[in-house]
Amino acid sequence: MTDNSPEPRTEGQPPRVERGGLWGLFFGAAGLLLPPYGAVLSVFGVVQGFRARRAARRNRTQAPGALLSVVVGVLGVVVSLALTSVFVVYRDQVTEFRDCSARAHTVTSQKVCDEAWESSTGLPPTVVAA
Repeated sequence: MTDNSPEPRTEGQPPRVERGGLWGLFFGAAGLLLPPYGAVLSVFGVVQGFRARRAARRNRTQAPGALLSVVVGVLGVVVSLALTSVFVVYRDQVTEFRDCSARAHTVTSQKVCDEAWESSTGLPPTVVAA
């Protein structure tokens, strides 16, 4: 998975560029964009980034995106853990907000739900809109 170079190589010749860091960056970014699965995808991004860096060192090549995939993956893990902690700590308020939002058919009634969420938790309603 880490060596996707299209150029032909002879047996035993190391790759010119380690491409696994780009895969790790993809997983890390996907982890940031998909909050329910964010932690798992971000961990894949971190692992893939470290693997690409290790392979690049071993083969004396470059691994573009490897360090960035580790950084983005760690950021994705932190964001996922923060969102999970909000849902655990404010479980009852999240349930009330979701029920209120399901009943809200106008902008005004949604604003009432948003204000109730903010007054009870102190957090913006965009936290639970995911």
